[in-house]
Amino acid sequence: MELLAPAKVNLGLSVLGRRADGYHELHTIFAALQVGDRLHLEAIPEGVELEVGGADLPANTDNLVYKAAVAYLNAAGWPGGVKVVLEKNLPVAAGLGGGSSDAAAVLRGLSQLYPAALDLPALALGLGADVPFFLGAGLAEGRGVGEQLRPLEPLEAHLVLLNPGIAVSAAEAYRNLRPEEWQPELDVAGILAAIRAGEEPPYWNTLEQPVFRLVPYLQEIRLELRRAGLLGVLMSGSGSSLFGLAREAEEARFVAQTLRARYPRFWVVATQTVS
Repeated sequence: MELLAPAKVNLGLSVLGRRADGYHELHTIFAALQVGDRLHLEAIPEGVELEVGGADLPANTDNLVYKAAVAYLNAAGWPGGVKVVLEKNLPVAAGLGGGSSDAAAVLRGLSQLYPAALDLPALALGLGADVPFFLGAGLAEGRGVGEQLRPLEPLEAHLVLLNPGIAVSAAEAYRNLRPEEWQPELDVAGILAAIRAGEEPPYWNTLEQPVFRLVPYLQEIRLELRRAGLLGVLMSGSGSSLFGLAREAEEARFVAQTLRARYPRFWVVATQTVS
């Protein structure tokens, strides 16, 4: 079978504070997009085989896709094996959830190849905080470390994504976050209403300032997206990808084309939410 592992953006990301376990308490809106990686899954007699194309990533136990396949098959009692071919279209360490989405796609696929009465969200959470989102709703409010999900009504929004090819470690972004930069909860209803109305959404990303301190150039790129006429320009996750909202698909395509001409080495796409 062939599966799309969609990218995501955070339509606002607020870090509320630090938890007793050392992690940070988050409040966010996850939105799945129509662009992403592709995975091909094939049942084989035993074991896990992984091939990766499009990126220099390990094809072994260090890869989250491999770990997801082992986790599912082990929990299901190894009813068989799987060969996975991963076509990597999304930039790596970009704040778009690519690795998490790939892992979730493997869980979804294996649940069809080898049906079993398993707790998929629990398996997903064991692989990473963002993985459970990619099992279900295309739009969801996230709390905790992102694993406490509340599905939201689908939203049609057109976006332009830009990644300058700079990898940002999420751990490093959080390490550079200062307590005085913690922020309050997002106005979820207000954000969604503004996007539906084609207005500037009242959101923010608490991780922007610590990441901009690490990579000041990203702040310049953010300004360029605003000058291009996009609304709600924001860094997604812990970066380094930035996105902005367009009023319609044609505007998104035009802005993406303009940005690609200006930054030919950057990854730039026009896409929309999974509605």
